[in-house]
Amino acid sequence: MSMIQTGKVDLRSDNAIETVGGNTSTFTQVTFPTPFPTGSDVIVLTQTQTFNGPETPGIRIHAVTESGFLIRFNEVNVNANTRSDGRHTTETAGWLATTV
Repeated sequence: MSMIQTGKVDLRSDNAIETVGGNTSTFTQVTFPTPFPTGSDVIVLTQTQTFNGPETPGIRIHAVTESGFLIRFNEVNVNANTRSDGRHTTETAGWLATTV
């Protein structure tokens, strides 16, 4: 039997775009309202729910566990010639976590 939880988090990015894999120092911790059972395989799906800034806020997820996950905006490049500065105003990101 699968278990599903949902929520939302307000995020903003005051940091440069992160280009080093594994550097999670600028991520935000999200804790599930109820931890999933020990040993569960948990997946997290996210989607930006608002449109407050003109650039596209890419979402990065890391360290999904039975108790939560890390999330951050990593603003998407504007086009092939323009690199994002990584900064983005506050947006709401919705999330859905489930076991598989």
